Amino acid sequence: QVQLVESGGGLVQAGDSLRLSCAASGRTFSSYAMGWFRQAPGQEREFVAAISWSGGTTYYAESVKGRFTISRDNAKKTVVLQMNTLQPEDTAVYYCARSVNLRREIGQYDSWGQGTQVTVSS
Repeated sequence: QVQLVESGGGLVQAGDSLRLSCAASGRTFSSYAMGWFRQAPGQEREFVAAISWSGGTTYYAESVKGRFTISRDNAKKTVVLQMNTLQPEDTAVYYCARSVNLRREIGQYDSWGQGTQVTVSS
């Protein structure tokens, strides 16, 4: 069973940057696509970004395209979400998750971390 642990969240001001990391356990990390999702208070969890097992293909939500970058290091079993030019509407709990295939749909992800809070003040 894989364990995913997110880190790097915090309180920042609008326009600032944050770098979220997700550390995975287990021996099959490099076989899976990885994604980042977020959930704001009172909102449904939504897709943010995803990366293929090789790192060669990435998907982004329109709301973060050009500001966020997802990357992975299979040797270190980590996936990173670099978030630039943060806005108050980016405030949410951010989760990393694992999927067999590179997809945007939340139902395609079978393992989840506990999440890390990102708060952006105006």
